Amino acid sequence: MSPIDAPAAQVPDYREITGCEIRCLALAGEMPDDVRGAYLIDGSALDAAALAAAAGIVLPRDGATRATELLNAGARRVLLGEAALLDSAVVAALATQFGGERIGVYVPASRMEVSWSFDTDSNADFKVMTPSVCAPAWEALRADGTRTGTRVLWWIGEMLKQGASEALVRIDIQDDADLNLCAECIEEFGDRLWIGPLAAAAPRLDEWIRYGHALQLALCPPLYAQAIATDPELRAAIGSGMRVERVA
Repeated sequence: MSPIDAPAAQVPDYREITGCEIRCLALAGEMPDDVRGAYLIDGSALDAAALAAAAGIVLPRDGATRATELLNAGARRVLLGEAALLDSAVVAALATQFGGERIGVYVPASRMEVSWSFDTDSNADFKVMTPSVCAPAWEALRADGTRTGTRVLWWIGEMLKQGASEALVRIDIQDDADLNLCAECIEEFGDRLWIGPLAAAAPRLDEWIRYGHALQLALCPPLYAQAIATDPELRAAIGSGMRVERVA
């Protein structure tokens, strides 16, 4: 099952969500009837109307060739995933050609795993167990979920320096350490960062907002539908094509 194809689930508290900007994140073949402001994951079902209306087209694997094709066809923005991880020069090249406001990065992520090893160099008289990661961190994943060891916070910063204008991070926030990392990312990148769940069917979005300071959420269609059902102002804005401006 695709991570964004999860069944509808009850989110614990939608009252917090009404203070956020929300975008739908959907496969091109499963996009909502109204795609204005949505993120669409590239696919054969993507048509010209959806291409022009969407906030951005996500390219989990493809690089400069497909991005150029979409941008020339009228896409407002493309968000590069694995291709940018493998070669950051693609971001700089596209930003130079099309303008940084049309280029973003897509970052599926997970908590970095900690391994332990013996340190025998510090003191020859005894061995010390040392962790591979001294503090919790998120690492970027390849499109197939393979870990890369690339720290998300650092990498997004580098991509913004290369000319990207925004980042979409997908991560399953599970504990206080993840909430702290989320807050750190928001503090660092502000409204250039959108965040959404990777595979969790019932994420604690109220905690993401209250403790992780996430104010721009990208949600799969079932979660998105539940969120806008509780927010008449957001429903009206989506219907008119206008953005809802909110204060945290």
